[in-house]
Amino acid sequence: MDYLDAIILGIVQGFTEFLPVSSSGHLEIGKAILGDTSLPEESLLFTVIVHFATALSTIVVFRKDIIEIITGVLKFKWNEETQFTFKIILSMLPAVIVALLFEKQLEAFFDGQIAFVGAMLIVTAVLLWLADRSKNTGKPVTIKDSIIIGIAQAVALLPGISRSGATISTSVLLGNDKSKAARFSFLMVVPLILGKIAKDILSNDISTENSNFAILGVGFLAAFICGLIACTWMIALVKKSKLKYFSIYCVVVGILAITFSTFL
Repeated sequence: MDYLDAIILGIVQGFTEFLPVSSSGHLEIGKAILGDTSLPEESLLFTVIVHFATALSTIVVFRKDIIEIITGVLKFKWNEETQFTFKIILSMLPAVIVALLFEKQLEAFFDGQIAFVGAMLIVTAVLLWLADRSKNTGKPVTIKDSIIIGIAQAVALLPGISRSGATISTSVLLGNDKSKAARFSFLMVVPLILGKIAKDILSNDISTENSNFAILGVGFLAAFICGLIACTWMIALVKKSKLKYFSIYCVVVGILAITFSTFL
């Protein structure tokens, strides 16, 4: 992987982590197109780096919300902040359970399965189209909603199923306010990303031997900057019900991915 590849993949990760078009699916497609010949350990290290970058960009964008949540929880009362934290924890459980029980099976889908990624992008398109047609409300995310949204996030562990697309669409289809749905969707993923990074590091699956840290740094910066832009942009787009355009995009990319896979 050279500098240009790192910048391209960093940009792809930064934008697609928040835009409802599947960051994991686009990374797999991007690696296939660029002919990424990295060893699995090196490829995983780069993936971890750019995912950390987007998690950090989420923290920056929602820094005020996060400070308010932490401050509220430290009061040790069943207040709004504590309830929100409880919902976040509930929403994480399905993905954690699935990731632990089916880790090997999930990894198999990240081995250049471009046709599968294309098919899942089309599934994402359907979810976005349905959500775009839903009316906006003032309804907050309930405890029951958080569990269902968490299940959607677990399904989004598959490459091609957009995590933000699946969780925001599910939340909106449950009747939740669109801006609250976007906020919940972005905040619920931060602990999961950080937890996954910690797991990968502790499991010794990542090798830093012979790694080019300058290239990793360039990828990190590209993902972080694009993540800041995409996160802010996505919040505005959800409020304005502009998801149908991403639905069309996912269909087009999905069809192209399936077509491309036939010539690999």
